[in-house]
Amino acid sequence: MRALGRLLGAALWLAAPAMADPVLRVDLASGDVLAEWPMPEGREACLTWAHSVTGGKVADCFTQQDGQLLLARSYLHDFAAGLGEVAGRGRITPAPEGGYWIEEMAEPIAENALSLRIGAPSVDHRLTLGQKTLSLSQRAAGQAARLRLVTTSAP
Repeated sequence: MRALGRLLGAALWLAAPAMADPVLRVDLASGDVLAEWPMPEGREACLTWAHSVTGGKVADCFTQQDGQLLLARSYLHDFAAGLGEVAGRGRITPAPEGGYWIEEMAEPIAENALSLRIGAPSVDHRLTLGQKTLSLSQRAAGQAARLRLVTTSAP
């Protein structure tokens, strides 16, 4: 009987569609795909830019867990121009290079997508995933885009 249970379990596992690692994709409103990178669990992708008022560095870093895109942490150069912490949303830690990180956010991104207007080269929107960095501002300044986590079944 136990062998039959193991056999049935194996058959169900083999019949289930295999999930490929999700990918982080940058889609432009035109329909063009600007970037697409694998994003396994535990990998962090950071969107960085220069704040439009102060010019200081800002970053939002994302991870994925069970196919859900999460805002994991944010870097802010200071508390100026509306930047700051929201009570109950993470923990502030000083950054060695100045400014501060808001850590341990784990905030789900609705529909696994973040809409943005890519800034001018002076804003320098960049996406970094592992050792790869893509300057969104150099490639698509002024364009509407969506940063989104795409999950698919493996063939």
